[in-house]
Amino acid sequence: MLIGEYNHSIDAKKRLAIPAKLRKLFGDRAIITRGLNNCLFLYPIEQWQELTKKLGQLPVGQGDTRSFSRLMFSGAMEVELDQLGRVLVPDYLKSYAELSQRVVIIGVYDRLEVWDEKRWRHYKEEAEKNTDMIAEKLGELGLY
Repeated sequence: MLIGEYNHSIDAKKRLAIPAKLRKLFGDRAIITRGLNNCLFLYPIEQWQELTKKLGQLPVGQGDTRSFSRLMFSGAMEVELDQLGRVLVPDYLKSYAELSQRVVIIGVYDRLEVWDEKRWRHYKEEAEKNTDMIAEKLGELGLY
């Protein structure tokens, strides 16, 4: 399981180091793609394969599922982890997530999310203001 919050930076060659304690879950390859809320998703290969099976079962006739699948698949790229556990962030994804040099990597169950540090701080502050409302909605779903 991928959990935690890690402050990192993207170097001049657009490489991002995966937190050391999480690298073993990725092996030597991963999939990076567009995420939600203008962040990036980084999946271990096995988790990506599970997600692609689920996306492949969505109805093609529905515009919203078609759009979501297009964005996920067209934005996806297989990346290799180098000996230091770094991945290259493609320009189009760096631009999509508006990543500056300082980023935050967060573990979200089966994936990592890569956020621009300022954008993450703002998102987290807003979410923390709404924890009661979020908990109630989760309760309605029987999850909390």
